[in-house]
Parts: sequence; structure tokens; C-alpha cells
Amino acid sequence: MNNPFQNAQEQLARAAEVYPFPKAFLARMAHPDREVLISIPVAMDDGRLEIFEGYRVEHNNARGPYKGGIRYHKDTDVNEVKALAFWMTLKCAVAGIPMGGGKGGVTVDPKTLSKRELEALSRGWVRGMADLLGPRKDVPAPDMNTTPEIMAWMADEFAKISGDATGATFTGKPLDHGGSEGRGAATGLGGFYVFDRLRPHYSLPASCTIAVQGFGNVGANAAEIFAAHGHRITAVSDSKGGIVKDEGIDLKALAAYKKTHGSLDGFPGARSVTNSDLLELPVDVLIPAALENQITGENVARIKAKFILELANGPVTPEADELLFARGIPVVPDILANAGGVVVSTFEWEQNLAKEYWTEMEVNAKLKELLDREAEAVYQKSAALATDLRRAAFVLALGRLAEAMGYRTA
Repeated sequence: MNNPFQNAQEQLARAAEVYPFPKAFLARMAHPDREVLISIPVAMDDGRLEIFEGYRVEHNNARGPYKGGIRYHKDTDVNEVKALAFWMTLKCAVAGIPMGGGKGGVTVDPKTLSKRELEALSRGWVRGMADLLGPRKDVPAPDMNTTPEIMAWMADEFAKISGDATGATFTGKPLDHGGSEGRGAATGLGGFYVFDRLRPHYSLPASCTIAVQGFGNVGANAAEIFAAHGHRITAVSDSKGGIVKDEGIDLKALAAYKKTHGSLDGFPGARSVTNSDLLELPVDVLIPAALENQITGENVARIKAKFILELANGPVTPEADELLFARGIPVVPDILANAGGVVVSTFEWEQNLAKEYWTEMEVNAKLKELLDREAEAVYQKSAALATDLRRAAFVLALGRLAEAMGYRTA
């Protein structure tokens, strides 16, 4: 399995090949400011004490407070969290928002915990990390397997410890706990805005065929948004496998079917497909919205999509990037494609600090304006440097970071 942090370092090196950043600056970017590992003791429902490992990596705060989600996953480790923190630094810079990059995690399968155990674990993470956190220091958010309810528990625990009354230390909260309108769909909607801005540059049709790997919150929202704008969702998958229906999938019927049956398999009129085979379907647009390292040197030659939109973090490895670029298949990188989530999280932070409330229409209009601008900037940078969109996005983000850190660039 590819080490995600090694992939991140290779991406940094690829960007440095096309733009002459100072070596001292690149060395700084290759290392996070701080890595914290804590033990979280949780009294389990059966009376035993279990110790969980929790992480927070603060990568860079030159442009604003550290910002980044907390993921609960059985395979989460410090290398994954370091990579995600690095990508978040670049994501905030490419989006032009006043935030730095961080990431958190706990090595746990949350499905094995009761609600009481999950709350105890979440509050324990906050107690262990409280000295790092604050609305002007480090602002966590939801990520894989963490929810608005978990953010509410965490915000409550931090308020008890610190006395902070702004509510701005955690984002992704429920609306009645200071959350922002539009946050739930923000990553998928942001991905659509980026795609829609770039689509004419790549001569994609007005109605594209689309395969989505990952029918969770991000993937399902994205599928619905793309379908609502006239595109045809022909394949989707979740962790258990996927389905293909060439004439297009009725997403509302599919969501109801999954809720009843627990999986996508057997959906009427569709044929089954594995997650790996879904990646190789001949569609206009492939949207990896699940885990990292999905398109690699091993399967890249079989990719038939005309355009790839990374809604997951790190789904395309550096080796695959090179080969896709050589074949003329654009890859919209995660640091641009899935930036909608952190952008609206930043809007939530701004609303909390100013004690304001923005409507969903206001939030979405601000999101579209920002991502239209930055997607076009990345495309123009790729054209100017005759390079791929990932390297262009990195160069744009790194230039903004270098300026904030006082480094002179060409």
C-alpha cells in the first residue's frame, strides 16, 4: 500500500520540477510544525478500560489558524494524518481562505462503539488536545466517520475546559449549535462548481456520463447535484461494491433501496460491479469519492474516463498522475476539487466569530464565486506552465504560502 505521506512528498517534488521555489521553503513545507499523539482511555459499556490512540498534526499556520477534520477509522495512522494535514495547508491556500492546515484522527472502528462510548471517546480527544485548540489557534471539523453530533460534543467539551463562548473552535456543527447552512452538501457542491467552471476548457459535453466511487455523504451529495444539473449518473459504489445502469440511476430510489437492504447490490435494472472495476468504466467523468490510492500504476492503463474529479483525498498516486497526464486525461486535484467543505467550514467560523447568520443561498453564492475564481486561476496556471492541474494548483498554493512565510519566489 502506498504511504500517503510519501505520496504527498512526491507531489511536492513534482510541483518543484515546474517552478523554482527556494529550497529552504520546500524543506519547511515537507515537515509539519507539530505532531501530537495522545492516549484516550474510555470506560467501555462492559466495564473494561480501552485505550485508543488519537492524533493531531499541525502542518502550517502561516495564512491562518490550523484547520482540518478529525477522522475515525480503524486504519488511521500518523502517516495518513500527516498527509491530510499537508494537503489541507495547500487546499486552504489554493482556495484563498485565511486558514492553515491540520488534521486529526483516532484509530478506531466507530461502528463497534455504542453512542455513549463514542461520546466518551470524542470528549476524551478534546481533553487530550485542548491546549492546542482555539478559534485563533486550531479549528477542527468533521471528516470520515465523524458527524455534526460529534462536533457538538467536542465543542461542548472544549467550552467547559476553556470557557470559550464563540463556538468557533469546531466547525461542521449542527445548525442549532452554531453550524452553517450549506455545510452538509458543501464538498459535493464545491466539486460541481469547480467541474462546471473547467468543463468548457476540456470540451466535455453539456450532459456527461458519470461514475462515482463512494456513495457516502460526499459522493451521494455530488451525484444528486450533478444529476440535478442534467448529467447522467451511470455507476456508483460504496465500501461493499457498486452497480452500473447505462441509462442512468434513479438516485432517490437507490438511496431508499440502500436504506432498506443495507447495500447497493440487487438494485432493480442494474448490474453489479466491484469498486476496482467501477474505476475502469468508459464514462465522461470519474469521481473518486472514497479512500486514497485508488488509481495507481497498476490500474492506470485501464482507466477509460475522459476527466477525473478527486472528491476523495489522495485517490490518484503520483505515478498514476504522470501516466494520466501523458494520456491527456485531466485530473482535478483534491486540493481544489474537494475544497468546498473547508471553504464553508471557514464561513461557519467567520459567522461564529461575528455572531452572524448567513442563509444557504448566501453561503452557496459565496462558495461559487470563490471556487469559480480559483478553478479558473488553476487552469490558467496549468496552461502557462504547460503542466497538469495538480502541479498548477500546488504552484499556486505554494506561491501564496511562500509569500506569507516571507520567502521570495520567481
